[in-house]
Amino acid sequence: MDSRSRLPTADQDELPREFLELGRQIATLAGPRSADLEVAYQKVVDSVRRRRKILSLVQEALSQLRLDIKYLMFDLEVTRRERDELQQQLEGR
Repeated sequence: MDSRSRLPTADQDELPREFLELGRQIATLAGPRSADLEVAYQKVVDSVRRRRKILSLVQEALSQLRLDIKYLMFDLEVTRRERDELQQQLEGR
């Protein structure tokens, strides 16, 4: 089975407009505090990307689980029908 995401990857990497603007503003700052802000900003960006990736993986897993449940329900129904048919054949003898 193909494990590639059906979701576009550009959306996963794209940051909200507000984050991008904050990054631009931090980049224009000067002084010793700007480096601290840049490190903190990068941590937040990494966290957002990691959470989006996790969310995407969870969504894919749920989608696969739903499909697996549908297959199992189908198999169960077919098995029940086969059982009922065999019981009718045994009772008819």
